Amino acid sequence: MEPDVLSRETLIQASYLVTAALFILGLKRMSSPVTARSGILWAGAGMLVATLVSFLYPGMTNYELIVPAMFAGGALAWWSGKRVAMTDMPQMIALYNGMGGGAAAAIAAVELYRGENTGYATSTLAVVGGIIGSVSFSGSAIAFGKLQGLITKSIRFSGQQIFNMLLLLAALVLGAMVAFNFNATPPVITAFFALALLLGLTMTLPIGGADMPVVISLYNALTGLAVAFEGFVLNNAAMIIAGTVVGSAGTLLTQLMAKAMNRGLGNVLFSGFGDTGGEAAAGDVTGSLKPIEASDVGVMMAFASKVIIVPGYGMAVAQAQHKIRELADALTKKGVDVRFAIHPVAGRMPGHMNVLLAEADVSYDKLIEMEDINPEMAMTDVVLIVGANDIVNPAAETDPGSPIAGMPILAAYKARTVMVIKRSMGVGFAGIDNDLYYRPNTIMLFGDAKAFASSLVKELAAA
Repeated sequence: MEPDVLSRETLIQASYLVTAALFILGLKRMSSPVTARSGILWAGAGMLVATLVSFLYPGMTNYELIVPAMFAGGALAWWSGKRVAMTDMPQMIALYNGMGGGAAAAIAAVELYRGENTGYATSTLAVVGGIIGSVSFSGSAIAFGKLQGLITKSIRFSGQQIFNMLLLLAALVLGAMVAFNFNATPPVITAFFALALLLGLTMTLPIGGADMPVVISLYNALTGLAVAFEGFVLNNAAMIIAGTVVGSAGTLLTQLMAKAMNRGLGNVLFSGFGDTGGEAAAGDVTGSLKPIEASDVGVMMAFASKVIIVPGYGMAVAQAQHKIRELADALTKKGVDVRFAIHPVAGRMPGHMNVLLAEADVSYDKLIEMEDINPEMAMTDVVLIVGANDIVNPAAETDPGSPIAGMPILAAYKARTVMVIKRSMGVGFAGIDNDLYYRPNTIMLFGDAKAFASSLVKELAAA
């Protein structure tokens, strides 16, 4: 090997080592809300290094296509990142997950259609990455459609699980034919990718909105795995490192999300829980609703010694996080101990409430996880629930026949007084009524969360 080629190879491998360190450091810092922003910057720097050093690869061509595509993609990402509201972040993440999977599948398609004899191991990795990336791409597209409200029902039909298994089996058979060069013609390769894409659609269409946090995490993990496999195909260390890190982190996050819902991953993928198009279950709810006005609530909260705020997806829809922070500040000035109770699957993506409250400059030490805040509920004067539903429904603990039976919840019902800000009596993603609303210690504030929070701030100022 010539000296200049050797030195270039050394530079490439050294740069990939730096990239790996930046990725791992970034991921570590993302584990805490306090350092998450810097973690994103560190990981982004790692990706920039990996991208730039790729131009040093021997035989790299087509710069006239690569460079404009990079600038176009970067500009589009910058524009969309600035334009998309925080309430729409779950959709954006689902979409970007899909783009990563689609890119991995595209790499696999190029290598397989090229038809070069690269060995059975490399071809097998290309096939595995291709099927995983295709499933992630089409499945994430459906997740985006559900979150965006473009797909309003969970589509199911008789024998759907068997149909999905047959699709998977057929894709695996065609993939094996391609990997081991048994009649690996372009039509066979095309059929392989078509079946993989269809499998992603049919896997995701039956899954309801309540399970979207788990689904997003799962497809994030699949995208990482697909990228790692294609990194082996291209002998690209940066892709292997990035894909492995994302895949492992996504897998752990998926397990945490499923555990937070007390549901196995198979139950998420193959059951009917969370059907956004279903009707509310009748249930055995007893009691009566007790509406109250903001003026009365302001007085009650001003004289409380401890208030816990439970944010939910309704807060995100109303974009009320800034007003809720103002409310918390107003209560704190009155000498009230205020904290926020965070459920792991509140909202539509992992950490959704943390992101929204961080955007509103809520202090990180005020965000308390479910396991730590639940023991304090019984000693709390007021729990204010802002647009949360299933994650505070006592049926999870009291009704073995409930669709959410066994799901860990925030035990808001144990507080002395529970106040619920809710736009209407519509049910949550699980499609069932909430027993909490009818309990003797619960009062209802019907209306827009942002407007109500603003009214409460004014009442507290006057109290």
